[in-house]
Amino acid sequence: MTAAPPRVLTVAGSDSGGGAGIQADLKTMLALGAHGMSVITAVTAQNSLGVQGAWELPVEAVRAQYRSVVDDIGVQAVKTGMLASAELAGAVAELIAGTDAPAVVDPVGVSKHGDSLLAASALRTVRTRLLPVATVATPNLDEVAQLTGVRVRTEEQMREAAEAVLAFGPKWVLVKGGHLAGDAGWEGGNQTVQNGGDQAVDLLTDGAEEHWLRAPRYDNRHTHGTGCTLASAIASQLAKGDSVPEAVAAAKEYVTGAIAAGFALGGGIGPVDHGWALRRSQAG
Repeated sequence: MTAAPPRVLTVAGSDSGGGAGIQADLKTMLALGAHGMSVITAVTAQNSLGVQGAWELPVEAVRAQYRSVVDDIGVQAVKTGMLASAELAGAVAELIAGTDAPAVVDPVGVSKHGDSLLAASALRTVRTRLLPVATVATPNLDEVAQLTGVRVRTEEQMREAAEAVLAFGPKWVLVKGGHLAGDAGWEGGNQTVQNGGDQAVDLLTDGAEEHWLRAPRYDNRHTHGTGCTLASAIASQLAKGDSVPEAVAAAKEYVTGAIAAGFALGGGIGPVDHGWALRRSQAG
């Protein structure tokens, strides 16, 4: 009889287009050798063009899914994504606090298309209840601004952003600098942000040690699901026994390959390619 692979639980919303959310999480976990399990918090009508509708599940349904999986099968890592409301965020924080496993919190605020996926009233709960139970929090620059008010325009300011997030209590924070542009800068409203080179730069820190992770920036607009995929990859590596720095480095490598292989789907932004590494290993 084959031994069971590491078990990872995603607590997130469903993406009917298959590029992000629960669907991206489970694909990532499979690709990285973990057994993925799910607690669905919300159902979205979503495609390459955006989110056309979202319906959150009752708290009792979310709690029942979580208890059903954890109490019987057990988990070696938990990852959270779209939690939608203060009530759901609070319930999930309570469940994670009672689970002896590392937790990766992706504080999803908006979709790739700019659609809001978190009620404004839920921000306080994310700050005061969910982030304190996180082993790793993985906000992008928009989510950092939403949570802390810190707006990052340069690499140096990523330290300030990380400190602001760490103040809420996660053990580690990974500030994702993918929205920082290269030398030419990126115009976002009246803001120009620069990272001094054509690289995707992230900062991982626990307040004592720093890890700067750099990867090539690919000219590919098909990046739907990047954040979900990265958080799930980190959780998968933690479940396999990696330290946080090891897990994040491996996840960054996996996501970079997935972005490079992202493909067109529908009329808008296509997904990253979750199966790129599997195909490469089969070809070898």
